[in-house]
Amino acid sequence: MVQSINTKVDLVIDGTSYLGMSDYGKIMIGDKGFEFFNDRDAKKFIQIPWEEVDQIIASVMFKGKWIPRFAVKTKRNGTYSFSSKDPKKTLRAIREYVDPSHMVRSLSFTQVITRGLRGKFQRK
Repeated sequence: MVQSINTKVDLVIDGTSYLGMSDYGKIMIGDKGFEFFNDRDAKKFIQIPWEEVDQIIASVMFKGKWIPRFAVKTKRNGTYSFSSKDPKKTLRAIREYVDPSHMVRSLSFTQVITRGLRGKFQRK
């Protein structure tokens, strides 16, 4: 059994981790960090302390009406993508521990295409 890093838990919600194949489990947000525990395999878990979190990147659609997924970007170990049953509630719980200036929106589809075309045709 995996030991939690949190001493006080604020939110436990059903979620999905997109690290490799999608894994279903529980997202736990507490005073020490962000945790994901797989429902089927106890060995598949992700624990990220709040000191290690650099940014929270949310994919926002339809002017904030729908948030399909969010990502946790760490200082050393890369980016982890997640989705949850109630993403707004999850992001509000994360906002208690992460500075709101470090919570950003991801680029939209058209912004990604525009930046790619500008980079392709821009002079060096």
